[in-house]
Amino acid sequence: MDEDRSPADHDSQYVELAVEVFAMLADATRVRIILALRDGERSVTELAALVEKAPTAVSQHLAKLRLARMVTTRHDGTRVFYRLVDEHARQLVTDAISQAEHSVDSSPRHHRLASADHAHGEHATSARS
Repeated sequence: MDEDRSPADHDSQYVELAVEVFAMLADATRVRIILALRDGERSVTELAALVEKAPTAVSQHLAKLRLARMVTTRHDGTRVFYRLVDEHARQLVTDAISQAEHSVDSSPRHHRLASADHAHGEHATSARS
């Protein structure tokens, strides 16, 4: 019977795992690290500068994200580069930021950008006609 359950069922084992994911992301520094890794891999030094935290603090956050399998590493000599394992963490953080925009702005940035993109697309289409 368990194999008939959707992962989205309220009593699914994935609910508890989802709570762990949200707990991992319930830290502003970790969210900023994930945002900084959206465009590709970065070293601890680069990440520390971007999130304005000490490299030792960033390393501790990265260790937690690595244990949660949200980031992975690549070694180049003595340097370690971090990158997102997949798009899921990036998308989750992007969606959370979008949701946060809704709570403080009647016209969230992501809506304005989408409207501008849509208008630009219509303009480009009519210009080609």
